[in-house]
Amino acid sequence: MDQQILTIEMLQPILPSRKSDAHKGDSGSVALIGGDDGMLGAVLLASRAAMLIGAGRVYAAMLSKSAPTVDMLHPELMMRSSSALAALPQLNCVAIGPGLGQSALALEVLDFWLRQQVTLLLDADALNLIAVNTDLANQLCMRSGEVVITPHAGEAARLLGLSAESIQRNRVEMALKLAKRLQVTCVLKGAGTVIAQHDEQYMINPTGNPALATAGTGDVLAGAIAGLVAQGLAVVDAAKLGVYVHGAAADSLVARGIGPLGIVASEVALEMRAVINRLNQNK
Repeated sequence: MDQQILTIEMLQPILPSRKSDAHKGDSGSVALIGGDDGMLGAVLLASRAAMLIGAGRVYAAMLSKSAPTVDMLHPELMMRSSSALAALPQLNCVAIGPGLGQSALALEVLDFWLRQQVTLLLDADALNLIAVNTDLANQLCMRSGEVVITPHAGEAARLLGLSAESIQRNRVEMALKLAKRLQVTCVLKGAGTVIAQHDEQYMINPTGNPALATAGTGDVLAGAIAGLVAQGLAVVDAAKLGVYVHGAAADSLVARGIGPLGIVASEVALEMRAVINRLNQNK
């Protein structure tokens, strides 16, 4: 199988841009659901990344009873209960998983959104719940709305009933297998992230470095892809651009002498904003 390497030339035509008379509604609305006890930071990171990548409206729903009512660092984020999100008619994408946990409430929330037609991004514990629940897996396969999943090797292994080592030995094959089995776009994270489609097309991302091997960077990637979907990109295009910019942000930080040791996910999210704006300027 020939390797298909993602290039910036492929991404130039799909870069989101703003008209001179644009308003926030033009840039879409995205909701991010997760944040069980002890994991509130995951959904905050994902939500901030969606905002920093350019989404017009960003809603965050946390399952923890101790969830904050406002993000003091970014009060632009709109906090909602998970049930209140269902009443929002304007959502272009719902991302579920960052810090979600595997409680009965998490299962209920995931089950509800799998039954809706809105585009979904599934990450982290959303994938772990699907791996152990046949009904959820069947719902995922049968839904008509588009889905992108963003597993790391361990989550991919659980979904396929294999070891993480076998996933890593055959990354392209396993990403394609997941995409076809679940009828999704699969972003298999790791060195040389694979973006696989259920029609057997795939791309390998060349950007990124070991600085990304730190807590929260996967949450940032999930939020960024969801934020790009909200801005009108096709799911596979959002996945490709999100992965490329995420890795390029880490490369940019290291090139400036920030890291690779000690880079944190929040820095990656901020640098993604700079990277995508530079790419737009160079179109």
